[in-house]
Amino acid sequence: MEIKNLLKDQVAVVTGGTRGIGLSIVRKFLEQGAKVVLFGSRPESADKAVSTLLSENPQYIVSGMAPKLDDFASVDAAFKEIHDQYGKIDILVNNAGISAREPIDEYSEENFDKIMNLNVKAVFDCTKAVAPYMKEQGNGCIINTSSMVSIYGQASGCGYPASKFAVNGLTKSLAQELGKYGIRVNAVAPGVTRTDMVAALPEDMLARVSAGIPFGRVGEPDEVANVFLFLASSLASYVTGAIVSVDGASKA
Repeated sequence: MEIKNLLKDQVAVVTGGTRGIGLSIVRKFLEQGAKVVLFGSRPESADKAVSTLLSENPQYIVSGMAPKLDDFASVDAAFKEIHDQYGKIDILVNNAGISAREPIDEYSEENFDKIMNLNVKAVFDCTKAVAPYMKEQGNGCIINTSSMVSIYGQASGCGYPASKFAVNGLTKSLAQELGKYGIRVNAVAPGVTRTDMVAALPEDMLARVSAGIPFGRVGEPDEVANVFLFLASSLASYVTGAIVSVDGASKA
């Protein structure tokens, strides 16, 4: 039986919502009746994603913005604008992030700082900006994008797993802090997923990656987005502080 309108009239903000898993989350939320504001790294990428979605369904209520996520003043202004327009913000998905694979002796401080600023500080900034509105409402849902490497680590590129360990810590701590206000905070930890980057891998490399997954294949963005939908909906009303793995039982 198909379930419809799980997020009817909910207002959601999705950072990193212009492609890959983020765009699948936005699409899934719109299909289930939400009004969505997606954040992109640039106004052009946000506008392009919005145009794509509206071409699929002109009835969608979706718009795009491009605040600087590691600058709290920029983020705070964006959330104020959204709240002024809709009168509430029900869901925040902190999905924006970047990765790197350099070994430690080649890892520059600049690249480490970039990863920490977008993968960790941006989560802090967006959560800090939205929390007052959710507290005033007496409810809300925050979902952070973690990663399977936050559980297993990875052999090179220590900044990315370190940032996702931090996301897990924020998730569990904020779930305890904000629960008394009716705000749920969870994280989704995807494994290897068929985003543009993974789809561009040579077939032999993709086969090696898939060999370590019991299903024998990588995940699809929609499969990950379904978990975000569940956590955002009332079906997960007693789920908070969880780090939900969506990795096909892969072992890094």
